[in-house]
This record gives sequence, structure tokens and C-alpha cells, in this order.
Amino acid sequence: MRRLGRQLVALALAAFAAGPVAAQDAVKIGFITKFPVPFFASMEDAAKAYAAANPGVEITFGQGASATDIEGQIALIESMVAQGVQGIALTPVDPTVAAALDKAVAAGVKVVLMDNNIPDWTNGTALATTNNYEAGKLAGQYLATVLKEGDTLGILEGVPGVPALDDRVNGMLEGLGGLKVEIVGRGATNCTEELGISVAEDLLTKTPELKAIYAACGPPAAGAARAVANAGIAPDAIQLVGFDFCCGEAEAMADGLEDATIAQFPTKMAEYGVDALVKAIRGETVPSLIDSGAALVTKANMAEFQ
Repeated sequence: MRRLGRQLVALALAAFAAGPVAAQDAVKIGFITKFPVPFFASMEDAAKAYAAANPGVEITFGQGASATDIEGQIALIESMVAQGVQGIALTPVDPTVAAALDKAVAAGVKVVLMDNNIPDWTNGTALATTNNYEAGKLAGQYLATVLKEGDTLGILEGVPGVPALDDRVNGMLEGLGGLKVEIVGRGATNCTEELGISVAEDLLTKTPELKAIYAACGPPAAGAARAVANAGIAPDAIQLVGFDFCCGEAEAMADGLEDATIAQFPTKMAEYGVDALVKAIRGETVPSLIDSGAALVTKANMAEFQ
């Protein structure tokens, strides 16, 4: 599965040699997400709804096992090319999947990325995503309103090196503006609740009077809420800000343990991504960057985002 034979590539190139398909022709695409959490389930549901509303669009779905399942995503890319898809829409789990995507593009398959980009990769047709840096700034701007000079802040990173997740942290730091806070620690969570609990516990042990925690993904934010509760810390003694508004964050917010988070719009991301891919396959021009938006969520407005 890891290697496309020369015959397969030749057949695929021949199949696409005639150019884009006509608007009325059926389109077969692959849709690959990173790992099983509600955020990506929402994206898959939106893609299914798109296919249901557009009978000429057939979608084959695939998903990795975890936030670091690079080999699994590469295998899915190669499998879908072997199945004869004309395009692939995916949320890249790591920049190293670019080599597999290059092979797909060489075989005539169009690629639209969703959720996050691959740095310096130029063979894709479009990117449908949240502007994670700007969204991170919203989190920082919120923190700047509830913290004061010299307060302590701990950061739960996602997967360091993944641009979208790094942007969420760097954007938050810029959003703080001129407010000088003390960052007492930051740790990778691989966007899992378990590591969110662990890193948050370490931060709370190191700095018992910690004033704020920022989590770059939803599951670690929910994990941090559990760590705060387990430590017996009063909810109003510490600010907890997350990102994604998923995976237990709504419950944490309802309980007063999480103060704010950033909501993305995964259904729009998937709908825009699939639509751009289908249009590109049919020879239409599509924008290279499609912003699906983001918003600050607090307990006061959380009902609007559920």
C-alpha cells in the first residue's frame, strides 16, 4: 500500500489526460480527517450532507487513529489514489504527508487541504481553514481583559511543529498586547485530554497560584478543567481559555471551570473544502485560501455555538 506502482500511476495519468470533467459528470473524491473527535466528525457529517445534496458527488471517507498517525494518513492517501479518486480533501496530520500528496498530484489527483496548511507545499489547489493566528489573537485579547501585569500563565500546546496549532499559541501571545505576564511553563499535549490533565497538573504543582491556563485544543482544555477541579481550586481563582469548543469544553464551561474558548466552524470548513475540490475537478476557478471563520465563546453566548 505504501508504494504506487508505475502501472497505477500511468493508468491514473491516462484517466485524467482528457482534462476536467463536465459539470454533469460524476465526481469521485476522498475525504480524510486526522483522528476521531467530534470536531472531525462534524466535518465528515458536513461532507456527507454535501454529497447528499449533490447526487453527482461520490465521497470515500478515511480517518487516522490519532493526532500523530502519520503512517495511517499516508496509507489512506495512497489507498484512495489506488481507488481512482479525482480529488482528495484532507486535514493533514503532519507536513511529512506532503510526499504522498505529491504522488497523488502527479497521478492527476487534485488536493484541497482543510483545517491546517502544509508549510511551503505548493501543489495543492486550495486551503479551507480557520485563520488560526487571528483566532488565537481573540483568545489573547480576552486574557488581556481578565489578567493584570505580572500574572502567571501556563500554556498547553497542541502538537508543536504543526503550523495551525503553533499559530494558535503565537496568535494568543500577540493578542495579549502590551500586557506583561509571566509564562511559567508550556507543554505538548498531542491534543489529547489525558496529556492535558498531565501538563495542567504539572503547571499547578509548579505554580500553585497559577492565574491562567491557555489550551490550544479542545480535549486538553477539558483535561485542564478536570485538573483544576481535582486540585480543589475555586473556578474563579484561575482563568481557563481553550480552543475548538469541543470535546467536553461545553460541560466545563457550564460548570464554571472554563471561562472562554475559540469556536471554529468545522462544518463550513468541510463544505467549503469539498465544494472547492469539486469545482476544481470540473475546471472552475477557486480561491486558493478560504477562511471559514472563528468566534470567542463564553458562558454568556455558548448556546449560540452548540
